[in-house]
Amino acid sequence: MIVAIPREISPGENRVAVVPSTVKELVKKGFTVQVESNAGAGSFISDADYQNAGAVIVNDTEKLFTDAEMVLKVNSPVLNEKLGKHEVDMLKDGTAYVSFFQPTKETDLVQKFLTKKITGFSMHLIPRTTLAQKMDALSSQSNIAGYKSVLLGASHIGVYMPLLMTAAGTIPPAKVLVLGAGVAGLQAIATAKRLGAQVEAFDVRPVVKEQVESLGAKFVEVESDSSDGVGEGGYAKETSDEYKKKQTALIKAHIAKSDLVITTALIPGRPAPILIPDDMVDGMKPGSVIMDLAAENGGNCSLTKPDEVIHHNGVVIDGTVNIAGSMPVHASQLYAKNISAFITYMCPEGLLNLDMEDEIVSGAMFTHDGNVTHELTKQALSSKGDA
Repeated sequence: MIVAIPREISPGENRVAVVPSTVKELVKKGFTVQVESNAGAGSFISDADYQNAGAVIVNDTEKLFTDAEMVLKVNSPVLNEKLGKHEVDMLKDGTAYVSFFQPTKETDLVQKFLTKKITGFSMHLIPRTTLAQKMDALSSQSNIAGYKSVLLGASHIGVYMPLLMTAAGTIPPAKVLVLGAGVAGLQAIATAKRLGAQVEAFDVRPVVKEQVESLGAKFVEVESDSSDGVGEGGYAKETSDEYKKKQTALIKAHIAKSDLVITTALIPGRPAPILIPDDMVDGMKPGSVIMDLAAENGGNCSLTKPDEVIHHNGVVIDGTVNIAGSMPVHASQLYAKNISAFITYMCPEGLLNLDMEDEIVSGAMFTHDGNVTHELTKQALSSKGDA
C-alpha cells in the first residue's frame, strides 16, 4: 500500500506528518512510504534522512497525490496555487486521507471528499480512551502550545515572571491566570510556575482542581451543585446561563489583577466560548497580555483576531494560530508518532481493511465511500443545506 506524505503548503506550517523513525515503523509493516521532496525541511529533516529510513523521495507533487492510496498530512487539503489544482482533485477516488481536519467547520472540503469517495480520518476525532492515548495528536500538540504560549506571553509583558530580591528592591512575581485546565492549560500552568510566576487557573470541570493544585497553582472555582461544564471524554461542554453569570463575575475579578492571561477553552467542533468580553479587557491593567490559544476557533476573547497580535487600550491580545508549529522539531516528532500509532493500529498488515465496529477507527472517520459517517458532520452539512 502506497502512503504519501506531501509537503505542507499552508502558510507558516513547518510540521510534517512523518519523521525518519516513523518511516521505519511504516516500512516494517509493509507500507511503501513516498515523501515529497523537501517535505521535512521545516522540521530540519533532509530528503537523505528519509531515504536512509526507507522512504522513496518524489519530486512530482501531482504524481505523489495521484499514486497515493493513503495520504498523511498535518493540515486539511488546500489549493496548490503553483499547480492551479486542489489537493483533493489530484487524489484517486477511494483514497484514504488522514490529517487534522475539522469536518463540522470545513463542510466544503467534506463535500469534495464525498464526491471522490475519499475515506477521511481526522486526528481531531481520535477517541479519548486509554487504548487510543498514543494516537491522541490533539493532546500532543496542545501540550506544546501550552508550553510555548507562556514563553510568548512572558516576552510580551513588561515585568519579570519570578520574584526577585535585588539591592534596588524586591520585585513581586508576575500574576498569571490560565483559563481552561486541559492539556494545554496544565502545561501552561507548569511552565509559568517553573518561571516563578504566581499562577491561578479556572476550569468549568471541578474534577481538574486536584491536578491544578498539584502543579502549585490556585484553583479558581465557581460554586455549583450541578455537573455543569463536564462533557464526554474529559472535554468541557456548554454551561448553563446561571453558571455563566457566576463565571463571568469571578473571572472579571481575577483577570483585573493579572499580568498574563492564557485562554485554552475549546469545545470540539464548536466556536470557542467567549470568556473575556470587551468590558473585561477594558478592566485589565495596561501592559497586561492575553494569549488566546482558542484563536483557531474564533477565540475566547471577543477582541481576538486570528493570527494577529493587537493592542487594545494598553492590553496586548495575541491570537497566534498554530503555536505548536513554531516548535516544529518536537511537534513533528510527536505528531508523527501519533499518526504512526493510528495507522499501524488500523492497518496491522499494511493494508486498509477497515473494521467499522472498532471504536477508534469509526470514531476518527468522518467520510467513507461517498457517505458521511460522523454524526455532528451530518448535522453541520444539514444546517447548511448540503445534505
